[in-house]
Order: sequence, then structure tokens, then C-alpha cells
Amino acid sequence: MNYTQVGKITHYFDKIQVGVLLITDGEVRAGDTIRIGEEGVGFEQKVESLQIDHKPVDNIKVGEEAGLKLSSAAKQGDLVYKVSE
Repeated sequence: MNYTQVGKITHYFDKIQVGVLLITDGEVRAGDTIRIGEEGVGFEQKVESLQIDHKPVDNIKVGEEAGLKLSSAAKQGDLVYKVSE
């Protein structure tokens, strides 16, 4: 597996398990697999959906932020990696 850093978590809302992802490099699309946090500590998941201002979007690019439902808890500052084979 290859991991390419694409952004970081800027906020995490634990009651609804939603993180805010800021893209710093590249882009993330619905359907991509991402890793949140470092290997051995973080977790991987498929991006089911992305939302900007409560409206669904297909992808986000550099400088954009979107909310996404997370399968595990994250914390502010966690790095986000796009996973590819």
C-alpha cells in the first residue's frame, strides 16, 4: 500500500463522529480509501460522502474543507493520507 499525505483533520465532533478535513495536497473523492493518523495508531476507511456547508460534494481539492463521517475517533491535527495500491 502507498500512502500520500493529502490533508489534516481540523475539527472532530465526537457526538456525531464527523471530522472536518482540510486538503493541503491533491484531492479526495467519495469512494477513496483514506488513512487518518499514523500507521499503528490511526485507522483506514472508505470515504462514503463529503459535505461542504451541509451539501454533498463528489470531491474536495487543495484549500477546501469538508465534513465526513468517521468510523473511529480522530483528533484535531491528525494527518490524513490517501491510500493507493
